[in-house]
Amino acid sequence: QVQLVESGGGLVQPGGSLRLSCAASGFSLHDYAIGWFRQAPGKEREGVSCIRSSDETTYYTDSVKGRFTISRDNANRTVYLQMNKLKPEDTALYYCAADVHSGCGDLGEWRQSHYYTYWGQGTQVTVSS
Repeated sequence: QVQLVESGGGLVQPGGSLRLSCAASGFSLHDYAIGWFRQAPGKEREGVSCIRSSDETTYYTDSVKGRFTISRDNANRTVYLQMNKLKPEDTALYYCAADVHSGCGDLGEWRQSHYYTYWGQGTQVTVSS
């Protein structure tokens, strides 16, 4: 059965760090681009980052550039999102998603939820003092 399972969320103070993990099963991770999304209460779901399956090129939304880093370990079937210098506005439920197109798209498709085939259940990140 195809599954994506997020973990690593929690409560952290502003300026702190968390590393989220997305564990894949039931498909060949090396054939899929992986995206991270987040959704805060009352706000729309936002594309945070994406990593290609082919050359591991990465993409980030402007608000997290320089603070977040996406990476993948195909052998261990896991994708990570390292989050540093966290801000209260980063508080959200974070999801990972798998894209069969493999390349995150050529025109910003990775920002669109409907681009992805598989989704995890989400992990909560709360940034508060």
